[in-house]
Parts: sequence; structure tokens; C-alpha cells
Amino acid sequence: MAQKFGAHSISYTFCEIFKYNLRTKVFPWARRTYGQWQRHWVFQQDGAPLHKAEETQNLIRDNVPEFIEVDISPQRNNGEWPPNSPDLSILDYSLWSILEAEECSKPHQSVEALKKSLVKAWNAIPQEVIDRAVDDFPKRLKKCIDARGGHFENK
Repeated sequence: MAQKFGAHSISYTFCEIFKYNLRTKVFPWARRTYGQWQRHWVFQQDGAPLHKAEETQNLIRDNVPEFIEVDISPQRNNGEWPPNSPDLSILDYSLWSILEAEECSKPHQSVEALKKSLVKAWNAIPQEVIDRAVDDFPKRLKKCIDARGGHFENK
């Protein structure tokens, strides 16, 4: 009988996948694109737990020239850290729902099986879907600014 892993296992798996993708895809791409940090750019995330994880914060701080950090101390003085807004996260407003519908709704026999299943589902997402989600971001950002960070409808 297959065991369904709980949210903690899934969160840990997403965190490990996220850090792996940062090290093997995002950072190398950024170095090629921005010339070993010669051109200015900022790395920003949302409030997802895997983004707030101390080891994730340390990894990004050590590899990105300018990074908006989150305060993980008990005082939680988040400063410039963006709110936990799914409207400003391409993964949240477009892609995670595809992965969850495909792979997180069924049981997996191990964490490794879950990882393989998620990677397979990710690779099956058509590039056009990802491109549309990315292209939609500036419109969403403008609506958020117009709403002064408050609620907005994305239609």
C-alpha cells in the first residue's frame, strides 16, 4: 500500500528542489546574463516557507549581488520583503496548481518517488504556458502598485 507523505515531506522536497535549481540553473544563467554581477539586478521572492528557510536565505545571500532578505528572527521585521501574495508569484498564480493537480493529489511510495513525479510533471508543462505566466507578471505588478499593495483583481 502506498504511503502518502504529509505537507512537511512535500515542503522539504520542494525546498531541496528549489535550492538545487538555484545552484544548477538560476545562478549560472544569471552569471551568463549579467556578467558575473557587473550589471545591476535584484533577486526577490515571496513569503513561501521554502524561500524563508535560513539555508535558502544563506545560499542566495552568498550568490546574489543584491537580495531582499526576510527577517527570520522572532521580531519578524520584514522591511522590504514582499507580502505573502500569490498574485506576485508566477509559480503560485500559474504553475503550482498544475503540479498539484497532476502529482500532489495521489499517493507516492517514497520521497524519491514524489521528487521524480514532480520533475516529470514540471517537464511536461508546455513552454507556452510558462511564457504566458511570465508575460502576465508586469500587468499584475502594476495592479499591485495601483492598489498600494492591497487586494486587487487580476482580470
